[in-house]
Amino acid sequence: QVQLVESGGGSVQAGGSLRLSCGASGNTRSTFCMGWFRQAPGKERERVASIIRTAGITSYSDSVKGRFTISQDNAKTTLYLQMNSLKPEDTAMYYCSASQYGNTCGQPNYWGQGTQVTVSS
Repeated sequence: QVQLVESGGGSVQAGGSLRLSCGASGNTRSTFCMGWFRQAPGKERERVASIIRTAGITSYSDSVKGRFTISQDNAKTTLYLQMNSLKPEDTAMYYCSASQYGNTCGQPNYWGQGTQVTVSS
C-alpha cells in the first residue's frame, strides 16, 4: 500500500503561482510513476503531469505545458507541482497519484485526498 498526502493548494489571482506538494509513504518502491491529476466541477478528471520515478522523465498535458513543472525530491518520496501563470481555467481539485509497475501513468493505483486550487480573474 502507498499513502499520498497533498498540500499547498489555495486561492490566487490569475497570473500568480502556487506549488503543490505530495508526500508518499508506504511501499513506494512498488510504484514507477507518480503524477498530478485535476478535476473541475462538472468535468472529468484529467491528467496534468507525470514523472517516471527512477528516470525522472516527465510529461505534461497540452493545457499546462510551459507553465507547470513536475518534480520530485532526491529521496523520491515527495512530489511537487510548480504552477506558474495560473489561469481561471486551472481552478480544480488537484490529486496526487501513484502507479505500480505493470500499470500505466494514466491509470494510477493510488490517490491522495486532493487539494483545492482556485484562480480568480
